[in-house]
Amino acid sequence: MHIEATSENRSFPLLQQPIHVPDSVLEDLRQRLALTRWSDDAGNSDGSYGVPKAYLQQLVEYWRTEFDWRTAESAINAYEHYRVEIDGVPVHFMRKPGVGPDPIPLILTHGWPWTFWHWSNVVDALADPDAHGGDPADAFDVIVPSFPGFGFSTPVPDRPDLNFWKVADIWHTLMTEVLGHAKYAAAGCDVGALVTGQLGHKYADELYGIHIGSGQRLDLFNGERAWDITGGRPIPEGLPADVHARIVELEKRFAVHLSAHMLAPSTLAHGLSDSPAGMLSWILERWTTWSDNHGDIETVFSRDELLTHATIYWVTNSISTSMRIYANHNRYPWEPSHDRHPAIEAPTGITFVAHENPPGVTTADRVSHFLTTDRADWYNHVNLTAHEHGGHFIPWEIPDEWVTDLRRTFRGRR
Repeated sequence: MHIEATSENRSFPLLQQPIHVPDSVLEDLRQRLALTRWSDDAGNSDGSYGVPKAYLQQLVEYWRTEFDWRTAESAINAYEHYRVEIDGVPVHFMRKPGVGPDPIPLILTHGWPWTFWHWSNVVDALADPDAHGGDPADAFDVIVPSFPGFGFSTPVPDRPDLNFWKVADIWHTLMTEVLGHAKYAAAGCDVGALVTGQLGHKYADELYGIHIGSGQRLDLFNGERAWDITGGRPIPEGLPADVHARIVELEKRFAVHLSAHMLAPSTLAHGLSDSPAGMLSWILERWTTWSDNHGDIETVFSRDELLTHATIYWVTNSISTSMRIYANHNRYPWEPSHDRHPAIEAPTGITFVAHENPPGVTTADRVSHFLTTDRADWYNHVNLTAHEHGGHFIPWEIPDEWVTDLRRTFRGRR
């Protein structure tokens, strides 16, 4: 179905289009998986060198012989899907209409290595609270785009300046000019939280509010050493052993991908775009170390779920452009739209999880600790909550808690 969305000055051809991956693309994937040349991975059964070959081989064989993309595709197509081009950038988004007396529009933004489908565990409850034990008055009309350069929001044009704060402009156009909403709500995690924060900074008057996972500064990626999460600072001496260990753990968790994606994303992408096993290994490590899985990734993501997300990256050939976005954040540093305080004026709710607690900070103290940091002053925070369970993929891992927190942020602000 082709719909012409028009604003006062511009026209946006909006195409309703279910997801469909050609059989030839799936067959090519299976052939590449069958021809994988495996590395020598001696001494890595504990994963101390990275993703162990033995487990990756199991996943690759399952991907090749048992995983059924068509089943996953059918579940994805239970929702409405659209494509539109905004300022030369292709945008795919999924929609679940709200069911309630007065649903308000809500845009959900993912990060890396997420896909739009990481929101699937919360979409139904947000759109139709009554069917999920909630109050119909809390209903949202849910819009879930694929981040430009990720999944089905491809191929992207030659836009090296396309970063999180430029994507916020595209999202605002999508919500106001394409979909015609005078006011809307926004939520996001990972880099999606920065997009959402930028919406709350630049377009606060047109937002009911925002809800995010974590609360970073919008200038997070500014500076010459943004790829180094330590900022070049050594670990202080004399720290308690558990605090020292936590600092090292967190640095190891994020340092590899930050430095690679900012400094040489194309070098890595040439290999990952040619080998589905290699691509899976790179993103599997992030899913494994960032989620609260207690040593077993399949307690958070089943094999079919892991491979649904991986297949979205593979069939769209989007691993390269998804990684390069980090370099774009840094090469085109964030610029403020105003100098008012707080910088993010939209009412803000934040969900914290214990898996990402700072060194020496307990979940019970997480909110009070955040309020002492220089990040807190960036936000007009109205609803801060910390949970003992859940990892980086909050709406996927603890969907009930995320939905409850988000509803609380917007209650009374509709």
